[in-house]
Amino acid sequence: MSLVEKFLDYLAADKGYSLRTIDAYRNALEQFENFFRNVDTNLEWETLDSDVIRNWVVERLENGLSERSMKQHLSAVRSFYRFLLLTKVVEKDPSHLVRNPKVGKQLPTFLKQSEMDRLLDEVNFTQDFEGRRDHLILLTFYSTGVRVSELVGLERSDVDFSQRQLKVTGKRNKQRIIPFGEELLHDMKLYEEELQPLTGQNNGPLFVDNKGQRLSTAQVRCIVEKYLSKVTLQKKKSPHVLRHTFATVMLNNGADLEAVKELLGHESLATTEIYTHTTFAELKKEYENAHPRA
Repeated sequence: MSLVEKFLDYLAADKGYSLRTIDAYRNALEQFENFFRNVDTNLEWETLDSDVIRNWVVERLENGLSERSMKQHLSAVRSFYRFLLLTKVVEKDPSHLVRNPKVGKQLPTFLKQSEMDRLLDEVNFTQDFEGRRDHLILLTFYSTGVRVSELVGLERSDVDFSQRQLKVTGKRNKQRIIPFGEELLHDMKLYEEELQPLTGQNNGPLFVDNKGQRLSTAQVRCIVEKYLSKVTLQKKKSPHVLRHTFATVMLNNGADLEAVKELLGHESLATTEIYTHTTFAELKKEYENAHPRA
């Protein structure tokens, strides 16, 4: 049995790794082994050095492997060498001297202002319970930036009509208050008129199906994707795109970064700062399109 197969058996029997994870490790280790044997047929796992691993990283990245995937492949090699140290096959680990490739932060996907205007003002929503509910769901995401889990968890008692604010329960049951505008207030009242006769009560979940049962996150995702498909061709059409859109439009219109952090329910300001990169990217695009010597 090869060293790699012994390692994979160890992951399955002693570590309880899933078949999917083991297959990923096998793929990464086989790719690396093919690489170093093509470099020098005399090379073995026990004799190769850090430079061979670094050259493999460079070669894979130049051939289009993403930094994130390369990081996972390196992780498999490091785990393998820890096993070889544990079993005393090797006395040193050449992989620990190899740094991970730097993974850049992916900029959030969001809708343009014109797309949001078309979505909320021009797309045809039926004038019944489901139509009013679907429009309200989209407007709530755009007006408050809530997560999909937070939206489906809303109770009718969480809406304060007089103060125009929403009580949201976020991660780790942490609650925050989010103000909202006249347009959302108007839609909330129209929806409430449809909701009352459907449920026959004044409390319970805010967003429900036509039988009065709380909507699931999967149902809300389907609703959002259905309507976003009418105004954008971009690949991502999730509730999180509307959360990103809320944050981006707030910053574009002069909102303080700390205030946006609180509205989004972020623990760290660093998480919110990704949106400043988004707004700068848009600003740069506008500059390049408008300036005659850009």
